[in-house]
Amino acid sequence: MKALCWHGRHDVRVDNVDDPKIEDPRDVIVKITSSGICGSDLHLYNGYMPTMKAGDIIGHEPMGEIVELGNAITKFKKGDRVVVPFTISCGSCFFCQRNLYSLCDESNPNAAQAAEVLGQSPAGLFGFSHMLGGFAGGQAEYLRVPYADVGPIKVPEGIDDDQVVFLSDIFPTGYMAAENCGIEPGDTVAVWGCGPVAQFAIQSAWMLGAGRVIAIDRVPERLELAKSKGRAEVIHFEKENVYEKLMEMTSGRGPDRCIDAVGAESHAAGSVRETVDDLREAAHVPANHPYSLAEAIKCCRKGGTVSVPGVYTDNLNGMPMSAVMNKALTIKSGQTHMQHYMEPLLKRIIDDGFDPSFIITHRAKLEDAPDLYKTFEAREDGCIKVVLKP
Repeated sequence: MKALCWHGRHDVRVDNVDDPKIEDPRDVIVKITSSGICGSDLHLYNGYMPTMKAGDIIGHEPMGEIVELGNAITKFKKGDRVVVPFTISCGSCFFCQRNLYSLCDESNPNAAQAAEVLGQSPAGLFGFSHMLGGFAGGQAEYLRVPYADVGPIKVPEGIDDDQVVFLSDIFPTGYMAAENCGIEPGDTVAVWGCGPVAQFAIQSAWMLGAGRVIAIDRVPERLELAKSKGRAEVIHFEKENVYEKLMEMTSGRGPDRCIDAVGAESHAAGSVRETVDDLREAAHVPANHPYSLAEAIKCCRKGGTVSVPGVYTDNLNGMPMSAVMNKALTIKSGQTHMQHYMEPLLKRIIDDGFDPSFIITHRAKLEDAPDLYKTFEAREDGCIKVVLKP
């Protein structure tokens, strides 16, 4: 089959690789019909994520048609269309039983390697390094899905791929980010970033009762989407001082809830530190940037909450812990507990008419993926979200 493979920093290629096979009775094989390129895929593309190996198949936002089933799978049949969550979860361990699916104790075969870095291992993830399982990803023609009796959800007839493919990651991720804020009716929610996860965090903040949503970015197309589709007030961080503007907009109190939907590769206007980090990266020494998170902490009102769905791949210098403690802030984060959110959010799509496809700007063949990674990373051609159609 054809699959998009990582070969190093800024080097992804469509290779011919072996077809996946059933390896466990709880596996299924899915023929991929749609697969998104995620913002966190850019961390791989830009060389941020350790324990990647040349030839790794990447991608973690897939859906498609089941073409083969392990003999323990009874909830699906061949031909069923399913969305596959990016987290791999057993469904029965201590954490899965508490709906903390992204913390599964059983799904990462390289748990010891992850524990050396993190203290304990989270769940295995599709297409996202060997530390997190070394599982082949979904930017491919076919995908093996372990624990398929727990992970994928069936897509009802009459719903096209574009409406549901983001249940694989970014819609639940944005929703959990907003839920982690503990939004109370009428709260002001500020969202750093207007990329795909941020757009769903904005939508979800309204669903959870926000009274006001403010979005921060510097990419005109993303700001416009947050304004037009997300009904958010917007701040262009290269044209306005974010802290001063937010204080002005909130009568000096600050936003009640703040969401860092950027993560490791955030930017800061006129920052000397960013210039230093850019020089490091020019020498292929990637540095996780604390700019968005630090600014969210500074801007958040006393006693407020900072939610962090943005992916970080290493330690952070410049984390303002003094502000966290002295302002009595709560910080909540985590990979998304996908299986807890997929069915309820599918219900919102079916019953409430919410259409996540508004985010898509580019649809393409798998063969076009290497060029679209370049486009997406450079924020060119109005690129906000790419969906590949293998």
